[in-house]
Amino acid sequence: MEYALVAIGGIIAIVAAAAWGQRLGVAAPLILVVIGVGYSLIPGVPPIDVEPDIILLGVLPPLLYAAAITVPFVDFRRDFAAISVLSVVLVVASALATGFVLFMILPNLNLAAAIALGAVISPTDVVAATSIAKRVGLPARLVSILEGEGLVNDATALVLLRTAIAATAATASGADVVAWNAIGQFFYAVLVAIGIGLVVGVMAVFVRRRLDNPMLDTAISFAVPFIAFIPAEELHGSGVISVVVAGLYSGHQSARAFTAQSRISERFNWRTVQFVLENGVFLLMGAQISTIIADVHADDLSVDHAVMLGLLMTAMLIVIRYAFVWPLVFVMRAREQRIDEQQTMLQRALERVQGMTGMGARYERRRAGVERRIDRRRNDLAQLRAEGLGWRGGIVLGWAGMRGVVTLAAAQSLPRSTPYYEQLVLIAFTVAITTLLVQGGTLPYLIRITGIRGSDRAADRRELATLLDEMSRAALEVLDRDEVTIVGIPVDRTIVERVREDTLLAGQAAWERAEQADKVDGLVDSPHQQYRLLRREVLAAERDVLLEATSRGAYPSRILRRAQALLDLEEARLQQIDTGGRVEE
Repeated sequence: MEYALVAIGGIIAIVAAAAWGQRLGVAAPLILVVIGVGYSLIPGVPPIDVEPDIILLGVLPPLLYAAAITVPFVDFRRDFAAISVLSVVLVVASALATGFVLFMILPNLNLAAAIALGAVISPTDVVAATSIAKRVGLPARLVSILEGEGLVNDATALVLLRTAIAATAATASGADVVAWNAIGQFFYAVLVAIGIGLVVGVMAVFVRRRLDNPMLDTAISFAVPFIAFIPAEELHGSGVISVVVAGLYSGHQSARAFTAQSRISERFNWRTVQFVLENGVFLLMGAQISTIIADVHADDLSVDHAVMLGLLMTAMLIVIRYAFVWPLVFVMRAREQRIDEQQTMLQRALERVQGMTGMGARYERRRAGVERRIDRRRNDLAQLRAEGLGWRGGIVLGWAGMRGVVTLAAAQSLPRSTPYYEQLVLIAFTVAITTLLVQGGTLPYLIRITGIRGSDRAADRRELATLLDEMSRAALEVLDRDEVTIVGIPVDRTIVERVREDTLLAGQAAWERAEQADKVDGLVDSPHQQYRLLRREVLAAERDVLLEATSRGAYPSRILRRAQALLDLEEARLQQIDTGGRVEE
């Protein structure tokens, strides 16, 4: 009963922190950590001691999947190089550097075990960072890099942790540790995970697209992260990478494979799951402080010394992160300065390809594919130019390196026989709490001081209106035929004009908002059924254009998401009309 009351109190605390955090201008995870610490210091309260496997196996997969299905694949692809550096190279370098320092300081700690702790404290938890970034309006590209880094770096750290633990066990048994074997295990875990994640993603989309009930569709989606995670772990791959790959594939295919109601239902339900889990784990972090401190034996290493080592590791991680971020920003800026030259080369290549005609149907298909790839690359370059990352973005990106609950759970998963086990857990906890409260608490002020600005709302509205116009032109082609028919029955011209007006309405309203921003069950031949059926055909034409624009990367992902949401809402409204307003069970 005590734990039930604690759980109820936790839900209330999560909701209250989220509600009041917006008014106070403080991210909810920071408030929840403080609330958790306060709870742990109350005499007589039930101690919170959660097995790390519950977090790593029960909470982490759905959290990563919920994030992966919402990350725009086109943004992930465009900044894949930067994301790879931050989520793989930086994590490995941080683990090796901090591990070596711990190895030099703690006399009874072998190098492999020290690197294992370095792997624990190296991955960033960007929940707090992205929540702050979105609230204060950081540039979309910077948010995308942070989200992409958070998806992959946990996998890198956990694979490195497992490799280091295996090396520790080998050292303890007197066996030799071969570096090439460890590297081979690392790449094996990654490749196996990618393969399993793709297979699970393809199978999940195949099954879900054949379900016409959004409730069943969403229920299947709840099982996907675990279906991807468990086989990968059993085959000694990275379950985390498998989940991320399955989520990215499912999210990328959702616009084409799933119904509008399924997308809306999935979006709402997964956002709720993500909200409860990610905020709950931050509350849990703070609530475990008293249990962690009580387990420390001062004879080996006192609490004060462990905390000091945690602060030293925090400072090292910040310095190492900036040592990677600044060269990365410099390379990205140099790349953006060559965009004009690349655009000219691509334009010439496109003109040459377009001039090669009359060489057969097979060649025409190949030529169309080449044109698409060139067009996509040109759009990538245009977006990179429009959303360049300067020195201000570099400062914010370097400071947004908060650690989270994965750090604490992974530390507790270290073998109990590891020297200084309790102190190592406290070191990891100190790193996580310090980065969350210090970096997370000051990040909004740093953003304000640097003067970095998010996307231009007026420009976003103009781009949205332009995209809606492009979609409307395709829709009007359906209505401009000599005779408009539905299943062979001619449609009355008044119905056609009514659908035409509705089709133009969204685009006209979008242009009006943009201009304001610049200044500051029936029969098929019944009229109502004809209207709905014709409106569906128009929406299908608009969706085809939206999918084409998405595949080409012709617009920023935030614009594509807004257009997708408009289509989904309209399609769901028509479906509700067809079912008489009943909620499907």
